[in-house]
Amino acid sequence: MERARILVQGIVQGVGFRPTVYRIAKSMELAGYVRNLGNIVEIVLEGDKNSIKDFAENLKLNKPPISVINSLELEWVDSNVSGEFADFNILSSSENFSGSSVIPADLATCDTCLEEVLNDNNRRYKYPFTACTDCGPRFTVIESVPYDRERTSMDDFPLCPDCTAEYEDPEDRRYHAEATCCPECGPEVFIYKDQRLDVENPIKEAVKLIDDGKILAVKGIGGTHLVVKTTDDDTVSELRKRLGRFNQPFACMSPDLETIRTFAEVADFEEKALISRRRPIVVLNKNDNYYLAPSVAPELHNLGVMLPYSGLHHLLFKYTQEPGLIMTSANMPGEPMLIHNRDIIEKLEGVADCYLLHDRRIVNRCDDSVVRFRGGEMAFIRRSRGYVPEPYDFSWLSKDLNVLALGPEIDVTFSILKEGNCYVSQYIGNTTKYETFLSMKDAVDHLMEITKTDSVDVVASDLHPMFFTTKLAEELGERFGCPVFNVQHHHAHAAALCVDNHVEEMICIAADGVGYGSDGTAWGGEILHINRDEYKRFGSLMPQKMAGGDLTTKYPIRMVMSMLHDHYDPEELVELMKRDYLDYFKHGEREVELVSKQLERSFNLSKTTSTGRVLDAISSALGICGERTYEGECSMKLESVGHQGSDSIEIPYEIKKEDGVEVLDTPKILVNVLELKHKNKPIADIAQAAQRAVSLGLADLAVRSAEKTGVEFIGGSGGVFYNEAVSMTIKNFVESKGYKFLQHRDSCAGDGSVSMGQAAAAAWHHNKFGSFE
Repeated sequence: MERARILVQGIVQGVGFRPTVYRIAKSMELAGYVRNLGNIVEIVLEGDKNSIKDFAENLKLNKPPISVINSLELEWVDSNVSGEFADFNILSSSENFSGSSVIPADLATCDTCLEEVLNDNNRRYKYPFTACTDCGPRFTVIESVPYDRERTSMDDFPLCPDCTAEYEDPEDRRYHAEATCCPECGPEVFIYKDQRLDVENPIKEAVKLIDDGKILAVKGIGGTHLVVKTTDDDTVSELRKRLGRFNQPFACMSPDLETIRTFAEVADFEEKALISRRRPIVVLNKNDNYYLAPSVAPELHNLGVMLPYSGLHHLLFKYTQEPGLIMTSANMPGEPMLIHNRDIIEKLEGVADCYLLHDRRIVNRCDDSVVRFRGGEMAFIRRSRGYVPEPYDFSWLSKDLNVLALGPEIDVTFSILKEGNCYVSQYIGNTTKYETFLSMKDAVDHLMEITKTDSVDVVASDLHPMFFTTKLAEELGERFGCPVFNVQHHHAHAAALCVDNHVEEMICIAADGVGYGSDGTAWGGEILHINRDEYKRFGSLMPQKMAGGDLTTKYPIRMVMSMLHDHYDPEELVELMKRDYLDYFKHGEREVELVSKQLERSFNLSKTTSTGRVLDAISSALGICGERTYEGECSMKLESVGHQGSDSIEIPYEIKKEDGVEVLDTPKILVNVLELKHKNKPIADIAQAAQRAVSLGLADLAVRSAEKTGVEFIGGSGGVFYNEAVSMTIKNFVESKGYKFLQHRDSCAGDGSVSMGQAAAAAWHHNKFGSFE
């Protein structure tokens, strides 16, 4: 008889891993035990040597479907043992462990639990919090590690005898399922309006209100949604009015795939994402029969849709015939999503007509994840619920460096790199809002707690000296007694793209709204040669003046004037603006003349190479969007108009050299846009042609840089690469020249993965120099 010790590392807590080990060991008549040691499961076995080897293979093949084994180490401890263990047992988790703990993400209600919820003979019939080891909340309820019920918000609900029997039975699928509960012992859902209402079926009553056109705040797993029906334009418009979100598209939830297909196109790869356990919002194209209210996703060719991911959601649809319900985050613009009942009631006064709440504490707020496909390839717009806090494997970069990376300022996540795992946080948001900034600080402390990160070797941050996250980096550097490592914004974008594709060198087209450049100007259309912790700027869009600085981001017609200033006689330009675009100037003719004087006298100007500003300017020049009311609005509407166009128009592009750097002449593209518009060419065709010209110009610049450096890979990062027309045009051009084009696959093209790139850059730098001096 032999004894072996097996250590399994990965996502092996809260996923039914120990019961699986128990069942396999019992079936093979092996003695010993299994227990949690942080992010490691320890298995000690006694038995025949070949049987123990077979056990390890069986475990790999028959592990729980939502678990992930990153490593399995088998060590022979002793031979000819006397049989210390009479049976195989599951021991309690040990709190005496070192190393980080990998906590699984929240997962959608599994089919088995859903069957119970919908079965009138089951004791969990119509119970919205039904869960087991295969589904339900994890990250949103955990307070500390190891992950056991007493360290979650479920500890507030002592188990009844029936649930206790399930929880303690290794053969039951609810064995140590920490979210286990039932109507007798678990959380309760209730309706609140001025006071808690005494109704027999709160969910049914809530749906009646929704069907009557009311706006409900519905508390869910990781936060709160504002919910209205999608077929009544007046109701949706009222929600917009109360929130102050007059144009931003709302995500919606539909009961099933068949219903989604009645108003949207669903490709096979999109279906796979929709029905996955992670249940993200998937951006889908509207179909020809689209019939939801126009105000759900105004002036866009697509919208975000998700399927129910909790028992509560499934029950909402049990009582309504609506094809979809708007499910938008319940927060005022820029502020964190609401999670506490008192805050939900107080802060949504005047927004929600009524509240469907529950009494389970949300420990970690976690917004819905959002994905989009471009040419069949998925990219995260927001990586949050269903994915966080599962880490990225950075073991090929670093195994012993602790990095805390804080991201940029807008659409922020932060990252912790520890022991070769990079934990990227849930979506935080806009840290220029004080409440969101405080929320981020709390989230940092909590993620450090559940990953057992007691010390930090370096804090990484953006290069911009005025970002709140940069200032927080300095504060945390002092707290941990470690250096602060600043990473240029687009270098971080490129680094994230590199690690996502497991390469260390590439030419990266970094195209987005804005990032603080190493020369102090606003970058956003860059050709970078990245080689681990170093980068060189090989090209860009032609630098443009911005009349009024950041005002051009809100009113892109100012960007149009700025770009055209050197191509038009000043008086002619003023006359053009007054004749065709006066409605786009908040202060009318006086503002047109003021902007002209600013440009003439070089007063209150800044410079940018931003691709986002160029696309916004094209959108404004074509009369598509005159004011940005949400992030990316003008460019998104430009894409939607271009989506309806043909490729009958070709706009040439020209690459020039300025100060020894190759640049794409974007003003010339804009001049061509206006000429075509004045010739009454179809706006949709011009929109498509203009996007194509910018895309081909960027791709050409990248290929020229690759030829100079001998680099094999060309990639694209930044928010502009959510635009399918842009990303596919660039991809096709790059590949036609014999290069491999890399896009984000498991990370965000936008700012949501900048913190991950900062962590990678810091690790590469430390690998090279051994310090951050």
